[in-house]
Amino acid sequence: MPGVSLIVRWAVLAIALVFAFASTAHAQRGAAAGGTISAVQIQGNVRAERETIRSYLQLKEGQPYDTAAADRSLKALFGTGLFSDVVIEMQGSTLVVKVTENPIINRVAFEGNSKIDDDKLRDEVQSRARQVFTRARVQSDVERILTIYRRSGRYNASVDPKIINLEQGRVDLVFEINEGDVTGIKRITFVGNEAFSDGTLRGKIRTAESAWWRFLSSDDRFDPDRINLDRELLRKFYLSEGYAEFRVVSAVAELSPNRDGFFLTFTINEGDRYKFGEVDVSTRFPGLDVDVLKTYLPMSEGDWYDATDVEKTIATLTDVVGALGYAFVEVRPNIRRNKDNKTVDVSFEVQEGPRVYVERINISGNTRTLDRVIRREFRLAEGDAFSSAKLRRSQERLRALGFFEKVDVSAAPGSAPDKTNLEVQVVEQSTGEISFGAGYSTTAGIVGDISIKERNLLGKGQEVRLGLSLGTLSTNIDFSFTEPYFLDRNMVAGFDIFRTSNDRQSVANYSDASIGFALRSGWAYSEYTRQIVRYTLRQTNIYNVTPWASPVVQAQAGYATVSEVSETIAWDTRDQRINTTKGFLLRNTVAVAGAIGTEQYARTTADAVYFQSLGLEDVVISVGGSFGVVVPYNNTYIKLNNLFFLGGDNLRGFAVAGVGPRDAGTADSLGGQYFYTTTTELSFPLYGIPKELGLLGKVFVDTGSLWGNQAEGFGASVLDSQLMRVGTGFGVQWISPFGPIRVDYSFPIVQESWDKTQNFRFSFGTRF
Repeated sequence: MPGVSLIVRWAVLAIALVFAFASTAHAQRGAAAGGTISAVQIQGNVRAERETIRSYLQLKEGQPYDTAAADRSLKALFGTGLFSDVVIEMQGSTLVVKVTENPIINRVAFEGNSKIDDDKLRDEVQSRARQVFTRARVQSDVERILTIYRRSGRYNASVDPKIINLEQGRVDLVFEINEGDVTGIKRITFVGNEAFSDGTLRGKIRTAESAWWRFLSSDDRFDPDRINLDRELLRKFYLSEGYAEFRVVSAVAELSPNRDGFFLTFTINEGDRYKFGEVDVSTRFPGLDVDVLKTYLPMSEGDWYDATDVEKTIATLTDVVGALGYAFVEVRPNIRRNKDNKTVDVSFEVQEGPRVYVERINISGNTRTLDRVIRREFRLAEGDAFSSAKLRRSQERLRALGFFEKVDVSAAPGSAPDKTNLEVQVVEQSTGEISFGAGYSTTAGIVGDISIKERNLLGKGQEVRLGLSLGTLSTNIDFSFTEPYFLDRNMVAGFDIFRTSNDRQSVANYSDASIGFALRSGWAYSEYTRQIVRYTLRQTNIYNVTPWASPVVQAQAGYATVSEVSETIAWDTRDQRINTTKGFLLRNTVAVAGAIGTEQYARTTADAVYFQSLGLEDVVISVGGSFGVVVPYNNTYIKLNNLFFLGGDNLRGFAVAGVGPRDAGTADSLGGQYFYTTTTELSFPLYGIPKELGLLGKVFVDTGSLWGNQAEGFGASVLDSQLMRVGTGFGVQWISPFGPIRVDYSFPIVQESWDKTQNFRFSFGTRF
């Protein structure tokens, strides 16, 4: 049938056309996706060179287009940090790369910051002027700034970066800062403590609750590192009190809802309290007497267990055995806890340690201080037998110099198994000081001073000081130089040049002044014993003598020359100079004047004081005394400024120079040839007042007397007595950030009728 045949032919033709169109479209898409790149076109670049952009492309002319290679090229261009946007596409056979460049930072500024200056913030951020701006880097800078503020205790600080667009593709980057308030510690609580109160435990850790009086301290600011230190301090405290199983379960700091403070909670497990059980010493050294070593043990069976005593015993036994000639010593404590009877048996095993010798001492970090200044503080030398005790003492001596911010001494392997190298790393700090001072005391009146001191002159460890002190009652100018290792020996040498003047009108109707110099030298017999020899030559002047002054004073007006040689020996084991808790000081000075000059006398003074903790927290008793004798020879007399005066600081309850020989007519204090004093003082914390304030209460009893006058031949009637005076009282001491402040109220119990008394004494000093 002709009609059907025509329909079939048209259907076949339509199908052929569809297949032909599909084949053509597929060929075109194939050319776009995998066709050959005939050209590469870069668009949008202003500062970036075309060839620089091409170097990051993994698609080149003449290569087929590859989607994966285009993706890698895209990532590489973004990775340069030069562009904020990149588009790669095929337009026909041309590869088109469109880039949008990041702007250049014109300047970086900080606004709203007052607690931390711009320079410190600028050192921390990575964004810099003339650098390409990237949002990722800016976000990182925001986090860095917030970290700085958090370290300073400001956890509610916020930072908002602002971008100010400028012409020519530049921007100003401004960090707007809201510093917020200091995020302090609102409350510290303890969970699980039964033996000790929260208040006691707060006094044992470094972190403290926020309070108005801590404005000069940062201990009340949240610091994660300090919290870790607090955990260790708690552990040491409980171990020293016998709680051998103590542990800190957790230390959690929670920020308050309004972000103005932290709540710090320590959860602890005290465990049972233990006592020392059997305490013994054993040794493998032949000929070493164990009974002698046992005398150095501070603990005995039945005492409460104290881990610090164990640590101290290890160091003590190591030093003692080493001093007996045993070069290689190792003390190992064998500790065994008996849970049934709650005791801890400790056996100290003294054995021979590894035979190791010091091969080299390598010093680094000292850009200014000479090597020999560091080496001379070492108790070990190259070639010596290695001793951990001597190494520890060497590190302590280096730190005590005050030349270094950080001292790290460690042992490293040497060239052979029996040799070790000592690696000494130091970080130097400024040793120059310019200090200003101001203060007041009942004795000296208002005082102001300024001093310039360099403790490490030219890196040689020498000290030089120039000081000026001006007061309403006294003036002092002095220059001193000290060489700590004279002639490369363990001997101190130095000199002083001075001028002093004192207004004594209220005491004896005269003033006095001295000008001169002193040469001194000292050396140590041991770690705690020193001797000092001094020669002093000075000219003195007694002037401004009033017409109504005592005949004794009037007869001594004018100049005199004193040539004095003195020797002092001191034995000092105090743990600290201020607020001493244990130890003693014994000191004796003998002086003779008269080799040249107008004054001829011999003088000796001695003083001693002993400090002992009474077992209660921060309760310390001290007992001390002093005496002195000065006598003339060759039928001379001793001038007023070479005699002793008593009262004030050295005999509380009595005025300055209020005790001793006195002119019966004028009441002038004339000084004495012989004196003694004793003092007993109890120091204790003021309960109910936070320990961090540093306030201590004092109760004391002072006794003393001064006598011996030279009024014969001067036509004066002198009141003199050897009666022991007694004064007692109480006071408060504060070691403030501005210096020590002390207030005493005392009154005499035993006195002579002519003595001058003083009930209230106040002293304040500051150096900053």
